[in-house]
Amino acid sequence: QVQLVESGGGLVQPGGSLRLSCAASGFTFSSYTMSWYRQAPGRERELVASIGAGIFRTTNYADSVKGRFTISRDNAKSTVYLQMNSLKPEDTAVYHCKRVGPRPEYDCWGQGTQVTVSS
Repeated sequence: QVQLVESGGGLVQPGGSLRLSCAASGFTFSSYTMSWYRQAPGRERELVASIGAGIFRTTNYADSVKGRFTISRDNAKSTVYLQMNSLKPEDTAVYHCKRVGPRPEYDCWGQGTQVTVSS
């Protein structure tokens, strides 16, 4: 059974940092591109960052987080991370990780972790 379990969210002051983790199980983690998305209240879910499979592990970021967020993966631990620095109130959202399948019907989502940036 495919599972993605996020952790690491919480309340942080503006300018602070958090590291999110997404532990995967039930599939060959190293073979899949993994992504982080976020959804703020009243807004559509948006792609935050993605990291490819294979030796190059190509990364992509939303313009709004470039230079502040870093996505990484540890295939030995079947875990993808999102290091978030210089957090802003507009980063407040529920953050979800996603396994990117060869077709949309093979995508898989975690339940999400809440990140709140507030003083």
